[in-house]
Amino acid sequence: MQNQELAFQNHEKENRAAELAIANKELAFQNIEKEKRATELLKAYKELESFNFISSHDLQEPLRKIQVFTSRIISDEQHNLSVKGKDLLSRLEHTALHMQKLMIDLLAYSNINNVVGELIETDLNKIIENVLVEFKSLIASKNATIKVNCLCKAKVIVFQFHQLLHNLLENSLKFSNPNTNPYILITSSKLNPGHINQLKLSPDKEYCHLRIVDNGIGFEPDFNDRIFEVFKRLPHIQKTSGTGIGLAIVKKIVDNHHGKVIATGELNKGAIFDIYIPIT
Repeated sequence: MQNQELAFQNHEKENRAAELAIANKELAFQNIEKEKRATELLKAYKELESFNFISSHDLQEPLRKIQVFTSRIISDEQHNLSVKGKDLLSRLEHTALHMQKLMIDLLAYSNINNVVGELIETDLNKIIENVLVEFKSLIASKNATIKVNCLCKAKVIVFQFHQLLHNLLENSLKFSNPNTNPYILITSSKLNPGHINQLKLSPDKEYCHLRIVDNGIGFEPDFNDRIFEVFKRLPHIQKTSGTGIGLAIVKKIVDNHHGKVIATGELNKGAIFDIYIPIT
């Protein structure tokens, strides 16, 4: 009986040893796979760095030369050019500028998660003040009114949130109604717990609700979510200048801050952007 018990224990030990050996093999396989994925990610990151360098240097330099040369031809040779020639050169210059803006926006989009930034408790009023200075001429030319109520503080990566507000304000000014002076209202408030649950945000955090409302051309409700997709340009604004990346950058910055952004539009009645950013 004692020998049978001993044999049973030895058998159990052998089974456990075999199971442990299988588990070790599986673990070793998983580690190898993780190393492969890490190597692939490192390779992809290096390729992205190469793309960023090419976009910011090699590709933009020829475009700058095209802009310089076309500008000089239009300026210095205007008396030797036909009306058609001037028009073609002007279109070429505009196309080069558009291409340069597209590359700058693509670079900004790809760099959002790659550039390390510190979350700092920041008065959003100061950021919007700096953004408004950048648009001073455009605001004056469009006779736009921009009203900013006292904004809250939030923990943000300052240069990214500057980009976010810049893109949203540029969007409202660009897509203003040609028959009405632009009016943009920027407000904020602290989100209450009920709304935090309703929006499926983290219940452990407090949130600043930033709202930007304009009276521009708006968009159809069907595009409320799709408007944040890269290169998504709405049917009624296809001919308007732009790269189709600005709002995608906004969405990516909000995601990077563990927040949420919701767009609501109505055609020819304006747009509303609601942004929820953690305060704590």
